[in-house]
Amino acid sequence: MTIDRVSGQGLWPLVRWKPRRTTRPTREGWWCLAVTVGLGVTAMNTGNNLLYLLEAMVLGLIIVSGVLSEQSVRGVRLRIRPPDEIYAETPCTMTAHVRNTKRRRPSFSIGLDRGDARARLAYLERLGPGEERAVSWHETFPRRGRQRVGGVRVATRFPFGLFVKASQPTGGDDVLVYPRRVLAPAALLRQATGLGSAPARRRGRGHGLHDLRDYQSGDDPRLIHWRVTARTGTLTVRELEAETAQDAYLVLRGDGARDPARLEQALAEAAAVAGVLLSRGARVGVVGAGVDVPLGQGAAQARRILTALALYQPVAPAERHGLAGPRSVGGLEGAPSPPCLTIDLG
Repeated sequence: MTIDRVSGQGLWPLVRWKPRRTTRPTREGWWCLAVTVGLGVTAMNTGNNLLYLLEAMVLGLIIVSGVLSEQSVRGVRLRIRPPDEIYAETPCTMTAHVRNTKRRRPSFSIGLDRGDARARLAYLERLGPGEERAVSWHETFPRRGRQRVGGVRVATRFPFGLFVKASQPTGGDDVLVYPRRVLAPAALLRQATGLGSAPARRRGRGHGLHDLRDYQSGDDPRLIHWRVTARTGTLTVRELEAETAQDAYLVLRGDGARDPARLEQALAEAAAVAGVLLSRGARVGVVGAGVDVPLGQGAAQARRILTALALYQPVAPAERHGLAGPRSVGGLEGAPSPPCLTIDLG
């Protein structure tokens, strides 16, 4: 428990007591308490020794339940690990590592919940001394941005199911939720045709034809040019032309302040288009009011773009001055500007 002393309250400081664990009766527990009170009142009124004996037995049952449940919960440690990528409106798998730090005594009937034992997240029938086990459950976040993960507590009804003894909630950390997953708009993909697949004028693993040569041991049979082979009588294979990535910018137009639903849809579409272009090997950047992600490629760039879109907030017109915008799209002076794909935020 913790005791907080507040000064300035006269001679009697305010003392606040915060228990390390809470105990709540179950439905059966309330019946047990009712029977205990009824037996006690009846025994006192009648003086019947048998009723006193029954009262002692019920009280002993309650005491044993409290002691055993305390031994079951004590020493159980919880560590929660959210997934690396969380998308709005998409179920994700939350993982918790539960460890029994006691050296000799096991823990029984361990449940994980968020304050309501009826809405249990995970359950362990037995956790041996020093044992650590991983449990998981699905969770859905309705909005993008930084979200608070509700604290999870360790609870037990062991041994008789009369009371729920639970520890204080732990693991209430913040997580970053990316925009929800949608299909990339076909119109934007048509504009992006060719991005990430520009010929490099050298041999490689692209799709265009670079040259023809005689077949050599180890060549892929699928590259054999059968028409030339039939005409010349010599096995001939195709050499493919390497491809190089082109640059592309996603330009967020507007601020999204007028239509929140359109804003969320546009940000989700921007994330989808960026994912498609990055998978093609293109270098992608994002610019707009309050957003400026330089060109980059690969998984690290995908996380940077998703983070910027997840944290985007509508910018008032008076605050837009000096923020990143379409002016950031141009390259060096005299250099050609990268292709731009415009997404209207509304």
